[in-house]
Amino acid sequence: MTRIICIASGKGGVGKTTLVANLTAALAQFNRSVVAVDGNTTTSNLGIHFGIPLYPVTLQDVMRKKASLRRAIYHHPAGFRIIPADVSLRKLMLPDTDAFMDVLYRFVGDADFVLIDSAAGLGKEAKVALESADEVLTVTNPDMPSLTDAVKITKVASRYETRNLGVIVNRVRGEKHEVSLDGIERFMKLPVVGRVPEDRHVRAAIASRQPVVLYNPYSPAARNIMAIAAWLAGEDYAAKTGLLERLGRLLGRPG
Repeated sequence: MTRIICIASGKGGVGKTTLVANLTAALAQFNRSVVAVDGNTTTSNLGIHFGIPLYPVTLQDVMRKKASLRRAIYHHPAGFRIIPADVSLRKLMLPDTDAFMDVLYRFVGDADFVLIDSAAGLGKEAKVALESADEVLTVTNPDMPSLTDAVKITKVASRYETRNLGVIVNRVRGEKHEVSLDGIERFMKLPVVGRVPEDRHVRAAIASRQPVVLYNPYSPAARNIMAIAAWLAGEDYAAKTGLLERLGRLLGRPG
């Protein structure tokens, strides 16, 4: 069964696109067939995370019926597929729900997961992505402005009868002022299905145009993202540890 999941956020800057890129790569490591679709057709960034910012044929070309879907698919060396959106102003467009759904549904039976990188907020692009998906994962940071906007995502998803899977709390620093995971669950009325710490390796991975789960699989963020992917795939996951961490454990030191 193909699962079409919208990855959404109530506001920009919470790390949603980074999570889409990494969950795509992580699910592929569990031998799942995955397609990542950049549903943000006005401020597209997903292709940049994969090192393909200027792919010649994009989602906009397919929705405008100027190119076949096959020509818009990029096959990543790590074993997954990407449909990037165009980053140029000349192809700027707001998506049509029917045209977007048509792209997604062509992968039904051909992929295990289709992950949509939705536009942040609740503009037309975001609503199209929410309406087109079967399920939604909401990404937030552990602060009240992010959570307040994230609640709106879950309410709109419910109106579209898009199943709310839960919340991923990203960029967790463990500081006293952050809203606790229990507090987030009470506020969102949804389970927290994943927690990803603030991690300098993520920024380095973005600079190298790779998902951090490929760039540094031993990093804290990578290991937590792999755990979320394992949950989605219904797989057991034992976190990888680096050489220094393994040596520390052998010597009785904390990892």
